[in-house]
Amino acid sequence: MTAYPSSKAIIGAAASPLHVIIIGGGIGGLALAQGLKKLGVSVAVYERDRTRTDRVQGYRVHINPAGSLALHECLPPPLFGKRSGGIRFLTEQMKMLLSLDLADAPDVLREEGIAQHRSVSRITLRQVLLSGLDHVVQFGKTFTHYQEGVSGRVIAHFDDGTTAEGDILVAADGGGSRVRRQFLPGARRIDTGVVGIAGKVFLDDKTRPRLAPELLQGLNLVSAKGGLALFVALQELGSDMVGEIGGNDESAGSSAHFDNTKSYLMWAFGAQRTTLGVGGDVDALDGASLRAIALKAMAGWDERLKSLVRLAHADTINAIPIRSSVPVAPWPTRRITLLGDAIHSMTPYRGIGANVALKDAGRLCRALTAADRGDRPVLDAIHGYEAEMLDYGFRAVRGSLRAMEQAIPNNGLRLFVSRTLFRIVDRVPLFKRWMFRGIGDE
Repeated sequence: MTAYPSSKAIIGAAASPLHVIIIGGGIGGLALAQGLKKLGVSVAVYERDRTRTDRVQGYRVHINPAGSLALHECLPPPLFGKRSGGIRFLTEQMKMLLSLDLADAPDVLREEGIAQHRSVSRITLRQVLLSGLDHVVQFGKTFTHYQEGVSGRVIAHFDDGTTAEGDILVAADGGGSRVRRQFLPGARRIDTGVVGIAGKVFLDDKTRPRLAPELLQGLNLVSAKGGLALFVALQELGSDMVGEIGGNDESAGSSAHFDNTKSYLMWAFGAQRTTLGVGGDVDALDGASLRAIALKAMAGWDERLKSLVRLAHADTINAIPIRSSVPVAPWPTRRITLLGDAIHSMTPYRGIGANVALKDAGRLCRALTAADRGDRPVLDAIHGYEAEMLDYGFRAVRGSLRAMEQAIPNNGLRLFVSRTLFRIVDRVPLFKRWMFRGIGDE
């Protein structure tokens, strides 16, 4: 069996006392790797994607002030993306319920600085987080299982027969985490019964004139009769930003023919499976079928909203069953730990999943750096991180479930009450500032 070289061998004599293995190269895992590398801690990331351009599906990420601070802590000079624009809550007939813009924000959020609400393409953010990690991230490595050696070190096994050995193993491999299945076999995720169908409209001289101008400004959220919801967000990509999938790499998949430096308008439509009349295999349906399902459910909606679904290229439309983690009790601390969706995956309806993963990365980076420097025992450092993470992580899970229930009202009374509250808030500046402060918080 061939052992894959650790980054200790790569960086040589200056390597740190600890070597950290991260399974998964998503936002949380890469942010942790950036932070550890920045502080001189030996780290290696093992990612199942074959290349850095394999993951072509992805949409907008909202980075809240806490997420911005975590990025600043982990990254060398970071690329944040543009500050978020306004947020509008609409009916399915495009009637305004509530409008929030930067003028409604508390003073601290109107000022320029690090701790701001920001908007960035998920794929662009991943490419930024990969910058400078050429000798840290190993692609084409599908994790199968781990072993704990008698010396206290952990050995990760991959499906190509190779292994990697380190002092600490971090699961950053998403909601379907194989590390979690082995480490915490009792940890569960539930299917909420809600399905999300999402797509992109790439913006050019042909598509922009066909879209309602108000949809090209910041975020728009619709909660509609019948338990339906729509999220619409603009993602403007400037020439100074990293391209979403980089060049014309043929390995990038079916969307490689798109010019992924183009700005786009993304939409995400959500409803219960029973409302949409779809079974358990909705994620296997093609884009054209998903478009038809969404348009059928949106019959009677304003044509300006339906045009989003019609204009999206079928190759960008996919569906995701919305799942959520069940809280787990604390476990005996070992040299294996978890971050992000690998432990506390949540619904997308608060827009905070990436921010909580970044928060995990920042706090775990601090803990492991302290252990690496000998300031704290390794297990004590990991235990401190896990105790905090389980508290705020599953609090965020609960909040995202509540937000989903509010966005997809199961009865007319709840929808009436929420719309009435939005209209009241829209008329009271103090309420608007309070609501703006809470957007995106865990």
